[in-house]
This record gives sequence, structure tokens and C-alpha cells, in this order.
Amino acid sequence: MPGALETQALLRLMAWLSPAFPVGGFAYSGGLERAVHDRLVTDAASLKQWLSTLLAHGTLWNDAVLFAEAQAAKGDAGALTELADLGLALAGSAERHLETLLLGRAFIAAATAWPHPVFAALPRDCPYPVAVGAVAEAHAIGAVPALAAFLHAALSQGVSAGIRLGVAGQQQGVAILARLEPVMADVAARAASASPDDLGTATVQADIASLRHEVQVSRLFRS
Repeated sequence: MPGALETQALLRLMAWLSPAFPVGGFAYSGGLERAVHDRLVTDAASLKQWLSTLLAHGTLWNDAVLFAEAQAAKGDAGALTELADLGLALAGSAERHLETLLLGRAFIAAATAWPHPVFAALPRDCPYPVAVGAVAEAHAIGAVPALAAFLHAALSQGVSAGIRLGVAGQQQGVAILARLEPVMADVAARAASASPDDLGTATVQADIASLRHEVQVSRLFRS
């Protein structure tokens, strides 16, 4: 029953990437809080620009490639361990490292509600995109749809952080997601056919914001 299997895959993907899934993503801003503090992001327009740049050229691009590579590993423990090590090594700051590591651990712990042998193949220290990509593949979810959903969840989290930080309203936040749909679709398609050679970022200000956030005294988010 292909239709029933597709529906099942969709329901699982929606559950894993739902804000209600217990991974604690609401606690992280990926350096956005510091960018708001330093007035690099001041309104909805600059929030959209910040997020679209991360998506096309920053940490979200790297996460998308790692996600796709985790799917391509098809549950191979050795390949997933190497990929996890690479993902953690790419973290540009202590908080970014902690964020992807803790999200990965929390995701794996919660996703075991859907038992599968892939969990035995994942290393204990596993970055978030590698964990989600490996589990998505194990449940036969296609690369591009899974990547698109993953990126949408990440951008939704960024928009939510921007709303909490007071640079955009809810209606503006929804409009940002709507306008970034073509970018999400393009990045998902490119990442699905990418390789580790395509990893890399060109978002110096975002990296600096993440580093500076580590010493910010008053803050809402952990990163």
C-alpha cells in the first residue's frame, strides 16, 4: 500500500520536526540573539536576510549537506560515525557545538519511540542533522522532502526566535517563511545531490555573533 506508507512517512516526519517534539530547539537562536543585540538584525527585513544567508551560505547549508550524507550512509555505522565527527568538527563555536550535540542526543532519545536498528548504528555524540537524516532514511523518507521539512523547521525556529527577540511580529514571521519557500526548495534539491566536498560557509558575521554570544551576560537563548 504505497499510499499508506507515504502517509505514515509524512506523519513521522511531521512529528519529528514538530515544535512539540522534545528536542529543546526553542532554547537556541544560533547566534541570532547576539546579532539582534549588535543591531545586525533590527527588523523583519533584516531577519529574512539573516536567515536566507544562513540557509544558502551558512550553518543551515552545512546541516543540509550533513543530513543528505546521513541519508546516503543507509545505516552504515562506520560512515555515520565519521560523518558525526565531521559535523561536530564543523561547529564554529562552543555554543554551536553544544547546540547540535544536545539536539542530536535529544532527538535520538525521543525518536526511539519508533524502534529501528539504525539507532544502534548512530554514535552517542551525534550532531542533530546527522541524527535526523539517518532516522529519516531508515523510515524510507525521500531525501528532498525530508530535507525541505528539516530546513523549514530550522527556519521556523529562527523566525520564532526573531519574534521573541522583538524584531518581527507573528504575521511578519509567517511572511518570511512564505518568501523563503523557493530558497528552501533550491537548497534542499542542491544538498540532496551534494557531497562532503560541498561543505563550507561564508557567513563571517554570523560566526562572530555566535562566538560573542558565549560571553553575553543577559540573554534569552543558550546560543
